[in-house]
Amino acid sequence: MSHAALPPLNWLRAFEASARHLSFTAAASELHLTQSAISQHIRSLERFLGKPLFVRQSRAIFLTEEATNYLPAVREAFRVLQTGTSAFPGMPSGRSVTLQCNMGFATFCLIPRMASLLAAHPWLELNVVTPIWDPEQTSARADVEIRFGFVDALGLAPQVTRLTRETYYPVCSPSIADDVDWRVSPLFDCSGVLATWQGWLAAQGEALPTERAVTLFSTFAASIGAAEAGAGLAMAHDSLVADALKQGRLIKPYNDGVEMSECYCLIEPQAHLRTPSSRALAEWLLAEFQVSV
Repeated sequence: MSHAALPPLNWLRAFEASARHLSFTAAASELHLTQSAISQHIRSLERFLGKPLFVRQSRAIFLTEEATNYLPAVREAFRVLQTGTSAFPGMPSGRSVTLQCNMGFATFCLIPRMASLLAAHPWLELNVVTPIWDPEQTSARADVEIRFGFVDALGLAPQVTRLTRETYYPVCSPSIADDVDWRVSPLFDCSGVLATWQGWLAAQGEALPTERAVTLFSTFAASIGAAEAGAGLAMAHDSLVADALKQGRLIKPYNDGVEMSECYCLIEPQAHLRTPSSRALAEWLLAEFQVSV
């Protein structure tokens, strides 16, 4: 491979830092260089590319259109280099992994299994991120993701693996089992999903009366938690309440379950971006959910 068409790495580092801070001074501080050295690197890169990268004003700098278009490629190149380097044994970055999942999955699926995960991989440095809304906005910062949604929407690319096939049904605390009745008991649900009281009742040939209120939570962790506290009935699904049902903390007052449209999927990085930690976490998750790939 010819290296003639590639600018030196230190020029690119100066450009990326300056673009991120929109300040040559801040970039110099981050990279432990003088401001004049940063300015020289930027000028050298501009001569190399034949285009200005910054609009320089007396108190500020701004990216040119060419620089705005070039910046994502530079950042991705640094990310690939960092990931490839972390794959070498002994590199600290090879131990760290960020997992993004919803709060319900973290509470009911991951936390009860944390001892097993850490026993299997005691070297793993795990960072769990649990966004409430729009996981797309934060997924780029995650190494591994568990996404709840529709398989067709997520796409079955090589890095996307379906983990679950679920049914949904009402659950409640054993403490109110004798008095529970969906017609009069408080009802809890999670917003933004299709596995709702309306869907479950329609499958039973019933309908929710218009005057019946359903309390909505933004996470299953809250709606199922309310049921476990004995406050009423919550709509739940297999993976989130399997442990609580087995341990007797929750019961199913009705036997009828309905197949869910949604499921949990594992989303891994592309093969060239995977690290020892992301591979270890993904393999552990696949084993826990008994998925063969």
